[in-house]
Amino acid sequence: MKKTTSILLAATLSLASLAQAATAFVPPVPEIAGKAYYLTDYQSGTVVAARDADSRIEPASLTKLMTAYLTFKALREKRLSMDQTLTVSHSGWQEEGSRMFLDPKHPAKVDDLVKGMIVQSGNDACITLAEAIAGSEQVFAQMMTAEAKRLGMANTQFRNATGLPDPQHYTTVHDLGILASAIVRDYPEYYPIYSMKSFTYNNITQPNRNLLLYRDPNVDGMKTGHTASAGFNLIASSHRDGRRVISVVVGTASEEARAVESSKLLNYALQFFETPKLYTAGKAVKEVPVYKGASKLLTVGFARDVFVTVPRGQAGQLKAQLSTTQPLIAPVKAGQVVGKLSVSLDGKVVAEQPVVALQPVEQGGFLSRLWDSIKLWLGW
Repeated sequence: MKKTTSILLAATLSLASLAQAATAFVPPVPEIAGKAYYLTDYQSGTVVAARDADSRIEPASLTKLMTAYLTFKALREKRLSMDQTLTVSHSGWQEEGSRMFLDPKHPAKVDDLVKGMIVQSGNDACITLAEAIAGSEQVFAQMMTAEAKRLGMANTQFRNATGLPDPQHYTTVHDLGILASAIVRDYPEYYPIYSMKSFTYNNITQPNRNLLLYRDPNVDGMKTGHTASAGFNLIASSHRDGRRVISVVVGTASEEARAVESSKLLNYALQFFETPKLYTAGKAVKEVPVYKGASKLLTVGFARDVFVTVPRGQAGQLKAQLSTTQPLIAPVKAGQVVGKLSVSLDGKVVAEQPVVALQPVEQGGFLSRLWDSIKLWLGW
C-alpha cells in the first residue's frame, strides 16, 4: 500500500513569494509565425508552450546538435582530444552547404573542427568528425539515431551528420528540445562554445548566425538551421536570474523571423512564469518506517534538485504530498525509489518526482526480523 502525507515545501519559497496574490495574469502564448515550436523550462523540464510538438519536421543544421553531442561524448571518453589533428574528409570537403573551408591537404585540430561545426555550421567539419569517431558518416548516423533513442527522442531518425535533406532524416521540435537540454546538462564544459559570436579559420572569419547572441545578453546559445525545404530554424537558450529556458522554432520565413519568434517565446516564459527550487538533492525531507532492518527508520529525499514551473506569483500556493510504499521491507539500497512526491497548484498536479532512500538499511538480525513479521501480521 501507499502511505501519503502532506509535507512542507522545505522553506525554499521566499516570504515574498508566499505573500504574493493567489491569482496571476498569464496572457496567451504569443502568435508564432513558424511551422512548429516548443518552449521548455530547463530546470523543471516543464513544457511552457508548444505547437505541433510531435509532428515530423526536417531539422536541417539543427542536426548538428546530435553531431556535437556524440563528439562531446568521444572527447569525454578520451577517444578524441581537442589538440588532436584529423585528416580532413575528402567527401566532407566536397559536401554542399555551409562550411568552415577546410583544406584536405592540411590536417585540422579537433578544437577547430568543433568550433567550425558549432559556430560556422560547417558541413565539412561535421563529416570529418563523424568519420574520425565512427569510420564513416553512415555508421555515425546510426550512432546518432541510437543515441537519440537513449535520450528519449522517440520520433527521430538521422541519415547524416549535417542535416542535408533526406526523406528518412527527421525529428520533432519536442525531440530537439530534449537534445538541447541534454547538451546543457551533460556537457557543460563545452556548452560555452555555443555563445561564440564568430570564429576564424583558414583566414576566413564567419559570424554565428544566431542573431539573438548579438541582441540579448541573456541568450548564450544554441543553433541555427536552414534549407529551402525546412525553412529557417533556431534553437535558442536564455539564462536569466538563475533560470534557463529553451525554445525551438522551425519553419519560419527568414533569418530575422526565426530570431524574432524565438525571442517572443523566451521572453514569454521568463516574464510570466517562475521556477522555484522546492527541495535540494540529497537533503532529508522525511523519515519513514522500515521493517526487518538494522534501523527502524529510513531517511528519504531526492536524487536531484526539485524545481517546479508555475505562473509568476503562484509559488506560494503550491502544495506537496509525499507517498511512500508501505510496508517498506529491508534491505533497502541507497538511491532506491521508495515513493513519489506530487506537487499541486489549485488541485492540479504540476510536478511529480521520485522519492529515494538517502542511505542504505541492511537486513536486521533474526529476532528483529521475526518481531517485525509478527507486527506486520497483526497489523501493528
